[in-house]
Amino acid sequence: MDISIHWTFLPHHDPDASLAFYRDALGFEVRNDVGSGAMRWITVGPAGRPGTSIVLEPPAADPAVTEDERRTVVAMMAKGSYARLTLAAADLDGVFARLQAGGAEVVQEPTVQPYGIRDCAFRDPAGNLIRINELR
Repeated sequence: MDISIHWTFLPHHDPDASLAFYRDALGFEVRNDVGSGAMRWITVGPAGRPGTSIVLEPPAADPAVTEDERRTVVAMMAKGSYARLTLAAADLDGVFARLQAGGAEVVQEPTVQPYGIRDCAFRDPAGNLIRINELR
């Protein structure tokens, strides 16, 4: 089978802050930006890789989600326990320095994990945990 990840979704609550993180700090390109205010969906992805995208979406925007569920999602986002994403980069130290200089919330500086991967971690403006593995 030839299966790849095409889109993944992450919640956001501040589209402009999300753009500053994903476009300006991480260097992703904006592929689509629709809606406005609290109901804005922004699709970003790594330059030169049009088949892989992240859709930044309003939290619990699905009309089937109840108000109680929506509050739970927002509360989990606030403490950083709702969503996470792992990226990879050849120059982990360079990416770390760029994100740190841009004011991103550092969770973990570049570290060699007990399982052999060297990585670092940040929170995006919505509280999503973003880990970045070093490519070998």
